[in-house]
Amino acid sequence: MGNLLGSWRLKEPSTVEECDSTWGSDSESDEPAADDDSGISGSGGSPAESDRDPEDGSPQLTDSPESLPKMKRSFYAARDLYKYRHSYPNYRKSRQPNEYRNLRFYLNKIPLVPDGIYVEEILTKWRGDYDKLEHNHTYIQWLFPLREQGLNFYAHELTQDEIKEFQSTREAKRRFLAAYSLMLDFYGIKLLDKSGNVARAPNWQERFQHLNESQHNYLRVTRILKSLGELGYEAFKAPLVHLFLEESLCRNTLPNMQHSALEYFVYTIRLPATRRRLLRYARQHYRPAHAFLWGPTPKRRGGGGSGGGGAGSSGIRAPAPTPEHQRRGEESAGSGGITASPRDAVTCPDLAGGCAGLGFSVAGLEGALMMAGARGEKSEHNDIVPL
Repeated sequence: MGNLLGSWRLKEPSTVEECDSTWGSDSESDEPAADDDSGISGSGGSPAESDRDPEDGSPQLTDSPESLPKMKRSFYAARDLYKYRHSYPNYRKSRQPNEYRNLRFYLNKIPLVPDGIYVEEILTKWRGDYDKLEHNHTYIQWLFPLREQGLNFYAHELTQDEIKEFQSTREAKRRFLAAYSLMLDFYGIKLLDKSGNVARAPNWQERFQHLNESQHNYLRVTRILKSLGELGYEAFKAPLVHLFLEESLCRNTLPNMQHSALEYFVYTIRLPATRRRLLRYARQHYRPAHAFLWGPTPKRRGGGGSGGGGAGSSGIRAPAPTPEHQRRGEESAGSGGITASPRDAVTCPDLAGGCAGLGFSVAGLEGALMMAGARGEKSEHNDIVPL
């Protein structure tokens, strides 16, 4: 029996939908007071006409599936982040003795391998040396360790015991935050406070241009976000992810980062309510609006009909008509009148100090019109071993 239990493994999800629990519950306090998750706020009424986005390209019911791009989310990405958020459910503890090499590195007792550089040297001499930070590919696994193997096989994976010890060691935590600030500066961002709030650095234009073109850094960002969560700084993720969403979707300073921010960065965040707020913000600004893949899937109608919008589907489907809808339609046809709902309008206030103030409201088409579809090309993350 012991051998059987020892070899038992949790069945891993086999679809993107099974990996993504973001929209699995609408009962939390941050959810709008509406059924069907349509996004209607509890304040009642529709937003004023002046609040609607004049550039909103939301597709109408007349759009045919054939006229829309076929897109889909990456199962590789969804599965990878599912494992991370659930603390690697099938993780097998190494038989090698736990040497706490990541902690010892951060205590400046051992250098990183293979370069033989100590952490204090990196923190004091590499800041502002952007060429070195860009072209050296061995330090990132030591500065931001994970519970998974990266490309530097000399770097050691974190263990649960080491994580606990790290989080209780003040010197290691101080240097870890200094390493985070070092990388933010490399990306053109500054750390504002101990709550993790961030903003553009004075050199943001030059660094953003580099970051937009040097897309291998998006792998590094994913690793940094994961490591923040492992070592006790989960709350630092949302402000950084929000900044990247704002710069890539709203300000168009990092347009090449859009897909990685939505497919990877958001899903490193473990709290579903926080992911929902970020995705609602992204959905407001994403263009073309009908191609947004990361919202909730359509609710099933008519008791057991297909929900549509799965990973392999594309296009827009109107909700199945209910008897009430049919009755109204017959009455409307009989009177010769045609009624139409206004186009969806979305409002989202700016965030003060991170993501705490996010909220939005939607009014318009009756029922939620969602599409999930297909993105054929691989992202810069796909099928790459974590850094």
